Amino acid sequence: MNYIQVCWPAALCYHSVRVFTTTCTGEGTYATVFKGRSRTTNEIVALKEIHLDAEEGTPSTAIREISLMKELKHVNIVRLHDVIHTETKLVLIFEYCEQDLKKYMDQHGDRGALDPNTVRSFMFQLLKGTAFCHENQVLHRDLKPQNLLINRKGELKLGDFGLARAFGVPVNTFSNEVVTLWYRAPDVLLGSRTYSTSIDVWSCGCIFAEMISGNPLFRGRDNQDQLLHIMRIIGTPSDAQFQKICKETPELQIKQFPRYAKMPFQQVLPKASPQAIDLLERLLKFDPAERISAAEALSHPYFTSAVAPTPFGLNTSPGSMAPPSFNFPHPHGHQAAQQYHQQQQQQQQQQQQQQQQHVQHLPIQYGRQPAMPMYNQHPQAPVQDPMAAAAHAAQAQARAHAQALAQAQAQAQYGNVQFAPPQNYGR
Repeated sequence: MNYIQVCWPAALCYHSVRVFTTTCTGEGTYATVFKGRSRTTNEIVALKEIHLDAEEGTPSTAIREISLMKELKHVNIVRLHDVIHTETKLVLIFEYCEQDLKKYMDQHGDRGALDPNTVRSFMFQLLKGTAFCHENQVLHRDLKPQNLLINRKGELKLGDFGLARAFGVPVNTFSNEVVTLWYRAPDVLLGSRTYSTSIDVWSCGCIFAEMISGNPLFRGRDNQDQLLHIMRIIGTPSDAQFQKICKETPELQIKQFPRYAKMPFQQVLPKASPQAIDLLERLLKFDPAERISAAEALSHPYFTSAVAPTPFGLNTSPGSMAPPSFNFPHPHGHQAAQQYHQQQQQQQQQQQQQQQQHVQHLPIQYGRQPAMPMYNQHPQAPVQDPMAAAAHAAQAQARAHAQALAQAQAQAQYGNVQFAPPQNYGR
């Protein structure tokens, strides 16, 4: 796969067959991200450049990210197109997304808070991508707004799988130094090393609350302070609950915590709907065994019985979510509206033609004049309505034909008996 370079810093120019067109879009501790264009497909891509140490070699996080993302193909997971490996650099070629969720909230939100329809759309896509990872036995372990990417279509995609890890049965022992502090589950904060998919579900709940309010829900300084922030809102678990959690995860280190009563989420998030509050309650359970799964959350009434129209493709194939139309207007929206109006006009014309044909072929009851008070009371009055005039003329002609036929039959039966000529009942 060949790429054209847009603007590399002078010290980073390549001297290989593959040429890149890029601009620097971000720089982190271990990698620098550039924007590039494919020479074969003309597609805009993101180039994640990782500098390799001659002694340490390729970082384990990069190897893990590459191996996992090659297997994860989903519309709500950023796509890994290609990998380029040289002696000094490792370049990962990803599909390009314009911004992350944090920047999107800052630019489009009301002090960071998104409108309810956008929150519902993004939350559904977040759970879709997370559920797909869990179905394929992958833990993301670092879900936060900065790692969720938004493209111009309004599609949300999970990115940065540097801390992701495959899991299986029996459960492996993992590191508890995972997930950014504000989105870290309480069982991980307590020292759990046998966690599972529930830690990603907790992060989804924290992101959900942040999209609604515009601010992170739990903002601690360290593990202990983070736990206190969590307990101040969802309450301190009882002794029985702590014993149950310790029985399921013996490595937890339970200390004495202040007793906090649970604070209603409606008080913390006054803008949230009752269904959003109920979903949040199920996502943010202190006991990991009680948290709803990502797949189960997709069937919650918050998504399936929304009050407002739901342009989110809930009944479509997995991951195919429509974007919020007001944020990313479709480039062919005006043309689509014109086509819609033309179709409406054609349908109206077809209905009028069908009505006319229906009137012209009305069944006539011979020997009986149908009641038409508007025209039959004054047979000499001019007819104003063309459809009614056509029907009136057809009926008069049918009656005349019926009377002539009856007279011919009578003559054949009774001989040369004179009958009154048929009257003309309409013009």
